[in-house]
Amino acid sequence: KQESNAGSQTTTKNLLETIKSNGKIRIGTEGTYAPFTFHDKSGNLTGFDVDIANEIASRLGVKAEFVETKWDGMFAGLDAKRFDAVANQVSINPERQEKYDFSTPYITSRAVLIVRDDNQDIKTFEDLKGKKSAQSLTSDLGKIATDNGGEIVQVDGFNQAIDLLVSKRADATINDSLSFLDLKKQKPETPIKSVADYNNAQQSAILFNKGNDELVEAVNKAIEDMKADGTYLKISEKWFGTDVSK
Repeated sequence: KQESNAGSQTTTKNLLETIKSNGKIRIGTEGTYAPFTFHDKSGNLTGFDVDIANEIASRLGVKAEFVETKWDGMFAGLDAKRFDAVANQVSINPERQEKYDFSTPYITSRAVLIVRDDNQDIKTFEDLKGKKSAQSLTSDLGKIATDNGGEIVQVDGFNQAIDLLVSKRADATINDSLSFLDLKKQKPETPIKSVADYNNAQQSAILFNKGNDELVEAVNKAIEDMKADGTYLKISEKWFGTDVSK
């Protein structure tokens, strides 16, 4: 249903009205991606995105009902209207914007350069020249390392990169600032530090099917109000120890 029936008698409710009359908003999320959306030791769904989605729902006057979905099926699930929105670190890019609508961003991540905390040689990306950087082979982050003359030590993911760094089998890793903040929050004793930010801020937002402007506007207002009254900062500090909106 692409056309709006503004001219005729409007009998169909818009999605926001439907959500309000049902008393719930259905949110697609993975449930397997800590610290954003995952199960705690008691098996409850929790995480930064889950807290944000619950807070948005309560400001719309409804409950959030989470529909756990593998990432590979997330967009198809939204297409099929299995849920009303997705809260799962969906980064905003032009290709997705063609097909979907996004809320205002609620989190920003960037690549950071991470070294052991006793390392004095590496302070900038240029200092990677001739040094070993622990990266997954196909990632954009690996390309930043090689562009700066770094030698790649291949890893499967963030945790393995940190292990190589701590055990001195790598000199550095370029990785996501949010993963770094989460690790420092979980394991503050890990002997690593972030020495430089890469200028590639990536913003994530709530994802919707196009044609639901009333819902997008209501969610944007909820996010704006959360930021204004300090609720956003509280959730952000709970998970990352800092404000991750900037």
